[in-house]
Amino acid sequence: MSRRKFLGWMTAAGTAAAASALPAHAASNRHFAGHEGSFAVLHDSVRCVGCRNCEAACNKVNELPSPEKPFKDLAVLNDKRRTTNDAFTVVNRYDEAGAPGHPVFRKSQCNHCLEPACASACFVKAFTKTPEGPVIYNEKVCVGCRYCMVACPFEVPTYEYDKAFTPKVVKCTMCYPRIMEGKLPGCVEACPAGALVYGKREDLLATARERIAKHPDKYEDHIYGENEMGGTSWLYLSPAPFKELGLREDLGITPAPALTAGALGSVPIVVGLWPVLLTGIYAITKRKEKIAREEQKEAVAQAVEKVNAKAEARLKKAAEDAKRDQGKAVENAVKKALADAEKARKEKAEKEAAEKAAAEAPAGAADEGAAEE
Repeated sequence: MSRRKFLGWMTAAGTAAAASALPAHAASNRHFAGHEGSFAVLHDSVRCVGCRNCEAACNKVNELPSPEKPFKDLAVLNDKRRTTNDAFTVVNRYDEAGAPGHPVFRKSQCNHCLEPACASACFVKAFTKTPEGPVIYNEKVCVGCRYCMVACPFEVPTYEYDKAFTPKVVKCTMCYPRIMEGKLPGCVEACPAGALVYGKREDLLATARERIAKHPDKYEDHIYGENEMGGTSWLYLSPAPFKELGLREDLGITPAPALTAGALGSVPIVVGLWPVLLTGIYAITKRKEKIAREEQKEAVAQAVEKVNAKAEARLKKAAEDAKRDQGKAVENAVKKALADAEKARKEKAEKEAAEKAAAEAPAGAADEGAAEE
């Protein structure tokens, strides 16, 4: 079963069930105000200087690849950026939101909603809103449907399309492991201007209200994230309307699960769909494993074939070299034998000539003596 086919089944089943069920808003009568004592981060754009130290700290803490341009290069602020697989947080500059020559900076990352849309859209519960505040992700149960990316009103989660075998959804974790160790989130710890403050959400809301009250000329009378989409664990202060900083002001205060709970609550057939869901997940998992095994087997076969080809080429070359060396050795041996034979022949001829000359010499001398007498 392919993922496309499975999701098609689920969509068709859900559509049919919803069409025959109660109105979608029937069950959406619950409001969750967040876990008591949960933590949050306040970003004050009035204090932010756009240094990008938070980006560098996030990169280091999450062991992400180094960016093409160093974090000291502020020219990147000329472009409006969004979070990516390799950048869980980015800072953008908004020139028109501030006074001339005094741009306003806003940091973007996962807002860790009190009732996350990503979690409500995830039918395998890969996302969890922790009591501490962060929304964390479990890649082990994720089936890669990417509904979370569609559901997020802030367009934050991204997907590792470049990883063919182990892709996963990625986003800011609010440094959940560090929080559990009693540490600050990396970006908060690295902020030199005090633009980022970490603490309990209710305390940060009080701090934000106090700043607005003390400096109404500097701040918009609006804490973004206090109520948007039911509230978020990232809160923002700004000297200008938030829409001028690229934040949506049309989201309303209804949390995402309340918008979908009616649809889900009006679908009693979901119980019947559960076996289909599990079967689909099982089939998808098995199919992924089968594809992985086949691709691994093919890769091994190709590697073996390549090694054998190289070994055969080396063997063939060695045989040719040996044959050439052998022929050369025979040729040298023949030449040496011929040379030795010629040398022996010459030595023999010289010896015979010398012996012949020695034999003829006494007879000639006797004849000369007799002639003188």
